[in-house]
Amino acid sequence: MTRIVFLEVDQDDEASVRERFPEACVLAANVQDEYARAKLQGAEVVSCFIYSKFDADVIAALPAIKLLCTRSVGTDHIDLDSCNTRGITVCNVPDYGSHVIAEHVFALMLGTFRHIHAADARVESGEFDYHGLRGIALKGKTLGVVGTGKIGSAVTRIAHGFGMRILATDSVHTKELEEKYDVNYVALDELLRQSDMISLHLPATKDTNHIIDAQAFVQMKMGVTLINTARGSLIDSSALLNALRSGKVANALLDVLEHEKNFEANHDLIKCPEVVTTPHIAFYADDSIHNMYDDCFMSIGEWVDGKTPLSTVTSWERSLR
Repeated sequence: MTRIVFLEVDQDDEASVRERFPEACVLAANVQDEYARAKLQGAEVVSCFIYSKFDADVIAALPAIKLLCTRSVGTDHIDLDSCNTRGITVCNVPDYGSHVIAEHVFALMLGTFRHIHAADARVESGEFDYHGLRGIALKGKTLGVVGTGKIGSAVTRIAHGFGMRILATDSVHTKELEEKYDVNYVALDELLRQSDMISLHLPATKDTNHIIDAQAFVQMKMGVTLINTARGSLIDSSALLNALRSGKVANALLDVLEHEKNFEANHDLIKCPEVVTTPHIAFYADDSIHNMYDDCFMSIGEWVDGKTPLSTVTSWERSLR
């Protein structure tokens, strides 16, 4: 019987995992946990999420692994080269719900620009007064979308519905976005100069690390809003903090941080009044979690049946690292 271990499983999702794989070991912990590492010994199939760091040392310490399924789009927490050398099949979830993350982008913008939280607190305190809560409309504003994969494309479609002017930058231009949603592809420096709001939708790779750095902030409009629901490493946190203090960046709306799980490293940024942070929850909605597990279950089932899973990370995706 194939030994299967699921890591980082929330209590709400445990029942569905056990129903599909009743013999599997199901844990809430990630791979860095000593108890979890002990349970992983002898496991051929492992399913994880993004907080399990499968680096070269971890992979070497788990010689039985043959299939590693991450319940995420990104694979930057997995050493793909080590897996390739070992012959470990790596699967991801190519699109568990791009619309869910795109919706969170607009939840962050609308909540901030229309002062939703401050207004609610004011009313709860007994003050029913709109003065001082003038908002910012999205219609007519220029939104710069950096990366028009599945999530970035979903963002452009929503932005079009709000009547925004949309600029985008990507190595691949999507004709449908240009023709149907009035997306104008430009170079990154041009996008930075023209955008009122900038939303990041790139994977974490060597080439994208700190793509938003001090020089990028110099090119931006005064009072720009920066939104990141992708990966924290895209932004140089120190440069962002300086840009916030200077007023170059009016708002930073961040679902991800460069040093997640390290509050002290992010303390000054998180406490900055112009920063809104959510704890990496853009993906976390009912249908996306359902799809995430279903795709993972499918990959495991295909592999157990001797097939190459449809969601196997390809050689092209490996080359991004």
